[in-house]
Amino acid sequence: MITRRAALAASAATLAIGGPAMARPTAPPTPGFVRREGMALTLDGRPYRFVGANLWYAGWIADQPRLGRELDALAGLGVTNLRIAASAELSPLKNSVRPAFRDETGAYDERLLTGLDHAMAEIGRRGLKAVLYLTNFWEWSGGMATYLLWTNGGRYIDMNDPAHPWPAFPDFVSGFYRSPEAVALYHDHVRRIVGRVNSVTGVAYADDPAIMAWQLANEPRPGGSDAVADQTVEDFHDWIGATARLIKSIDPNHLVSTGGEGLKGSIEREDLVLSSQALDGVDYMTAHLWPGNWSWLDRTDMAATHAGAMERSADYIARHVALARRLGKPLVLEEFGYPRDGDRYSPDVPTTMRDDFYGMIHDAVLASAREEGPLVGSNFWAWNGEGRAAHADARFRTGDDAFLGDPPHEPQGWYGVFDGDASTLERIRTHAAALAAAGQAAGQAAGG
Repeated sequence: MITRRAALAASAATLAIGGPAMARPTAPPTPGFVRREGMALTLDGRPYRFVGANLWYAGWIADQPRLGRELDALAGLGVTNLRIAASAELSPLKNSVRPAFRDETGAYDERLLTGLDHAMAEIGRRGLKAVLYLTNFWEWSGGMATYLLWTNGGRYIDMNDPAHPWPAFPDFVSGFYRSPEAVALYHDHVRRIVGRVNSVTGVAYADDPAIMAWQLANEPRPGGSDAVADQTVEDFHDWIGATARLIKSIDPNHLVSTGGEGLKGSIEREDLVLSSQALDGVDYMTAHLWPGNWSWLDRTDMAATHAGAMERSADYIARHVALARRLGKPLVLEEFGYPRDGDRYSPDVPTTMRDDFYGMIHDAVLASAREEGPLVGSNFWAWNGEGRAAHADARFRTGDDAFLGDPPHEPQGWYGVFDGDASTLERIRTHAAALAAAGQAAGQAAGG
C-alpha cells in the first residue's frame, strides 16, 4: 500500500491542478535565462519552444575537432537544445562507460571536467541551450547503483543478469534513495558541478545562460515493482526535494527537473507521476518514449506492429499532456527513440518507420505550440552525427573514442541519428522551421 505521506503528496498534486498553477519565476540577473511561467517556458519574455537532441557524450569528445562539427550540424538543422551528461561514476557494473567523471575516493578525471567546460563554451558560443543531468538510474554510466556499492560493502547486481531478472535491478537501485551515505556522495558531486566555474570561459555555471536546466538524474524511478515503489516513495520524494533545494541554493538562476520518464518510470501509476512532479523545486515535467524497449513494437516484425506502436505512443503523449495540464507545468518529451527498419544498426539501413514516429511527435509539439499547451519541446535520442561504430558487432569497448548517441550498453546505430540519415534530418529541419514560424505567429498575435 502507498504510505500516508505519499498519499498526501499525491492528494496535494491533485489539488494543485484545480486551476492554472501560479507562476513562481525567479527573475534572472541577466537576459538569456530560460524561465518557467505557469505551463510555459520563456526566454527573454517570449515563449521558449524547441527542437532538441540528446548528446550525452559531449564532454567525452570535447578535446576532438568533431565536437564543433557536430554542434554546427545540429544548429544547422534548427536544433537549439541539447541534453548532456554531467556525470559518470567509475564502476564495476557491466557496460559502464569509461572514462568516468569520478571514482569512489572522490578523485575526478580533469579531462572530463574540462571537457564539460569546453562543451558548454561551444554550446554557448552557438546560442544553444543545454540540460545537464547529474547522475543516472541505469548502469551504463555507473549511476546510482555505483553510489550504492561504494557505500554498502561492494554489493551490486548487473542489469539484464539472468540470475536477477526484471525488476530486480530497478528494485535494487531504488535502495539509493534510502541510503544517506550514497545520497551524500551524490550531493558532493552536485555541489562540485553546479558550483563549478568554467575553466574555458571563466563564467560560473550558475551564471551561464547556455544552461537551461539542471536535471537530478537520467530516468530516476522509485522502483521497478509496486511493492518496492510503495516502500521507497517517501525517500524518493525526499531525495527530489532535498536535491532541488541544494541546486537552487547554489544556483538560483536555472530551472530544475527530475529527468523522469513519466508513467513508464512510475509503474504506469498517475499518482506516482503527479506526486513527484508536483514537488516544490521541480520546474517542469519530463517524459520519455521507447515503444521498441517497452514491447509496444515487436522488433522482429516491425512492419506488422508499427501501426499499433504508433497508436500507443500517441496516446502516451496525450496522457502526459493531460497530466501536465493538471499540474500546471510545462512538459518536455526529452527522450524518444525508434529502431531503423528491420531493427538493424548500419547507417545504410532505411529509417522509414522511425521517420513516421518522429513526424507524429513533431505534430504533437507543433499542435501544443499553436494551442499554447504545455508540451514545449522534444529531444530525440540521440545524435550520432559523423560517429560510426568501430567494431563489426556495433558494440562499444573500453578504450574506444568513437562515442555515439547509443550508449555503451546498446549497439551503436540502434537508435542514434547519423549525419547521413537524409530523410530523418529533413524531418527535423522541417519541424524546426514550423515550430519557429508558430512562435513568430504567437508573438505577433500577442503584440510582440
